[in-house]
Amino acid sequence: MSAHAPLKLALLISGRGSNMSALLHAALAGKIAARPSMVISDRADAAGLSSARELGVATATWKGEQQEGPFERMLLATLETVQPDVIALAGFMRILSPAVVERYLGRMLNIHPSLLPAYRGLHTHRRVLAAGDTEHGASVHFVTPELDAGPVVLQSKVAVLPGDTEDALAARVLATEHIIYPRVLGWLAEGRLSFRSGAPWLDARRLDEPVVEDFRAPVV
Repeated sequence: MSAHAPLKLALLISGRGSNMSALLHAALAGKIAARPSMVISDRADAAGLSSARELGVATATWKGEQQEGPFERMLLATLETVQPDVIALAGFMRILSPAVVERYLGRMLNIHPSLLPAYRGLHTHRRVLAAGDTEHGASVHFVTPELDAGPVVLQSKVAVLPGDTEDALAARVLATEHIIYPRVLGWLAEGRLSFRSGAPWLDARRLDEPVVEDFRAPVV
């Protein structure tokens, strides 16, 4: 385990927060040197809020109308009280304004269910199947103002199987997300990963291409 002090972690969610749960469990079990301080949601009915509270993590939510300005003011005020070292977007479906992203540039991570830069945005599994791709996956990246365009640190690859449905493919990708997202947060907590001059650096080497973990071989 790293000798670094644990990172103070805030998480942003919009729904059930399965990646949130993966990160929280890894942190609370001591597998990564991070201390969860707050889970924040833009939806008061997000199922992940109750999951976080059951794990003893404080939560905050926006209960007003779905307007960008008031929510972001609430978000920034909450983050100001928490003072997180890192923010993890975990199924957070709202696009943050450039002002918010720039304020936490290099300290905000996201996971996206595609092999970025392919298939930014929504419905990635459906689009992969429609295109007839043979491989798919997920990407952990630093957040920048342009949607899903921040530098990628780690990707998982899975095979698209004959007869795959959108749900089956999504489930297989999600299982890898729960592995690679805690791994990247762990690298950050250990001081192995940093963000410098607009690029990720891992073990003192600039990552011009993401690290890839290959899950395409069938699990026996």
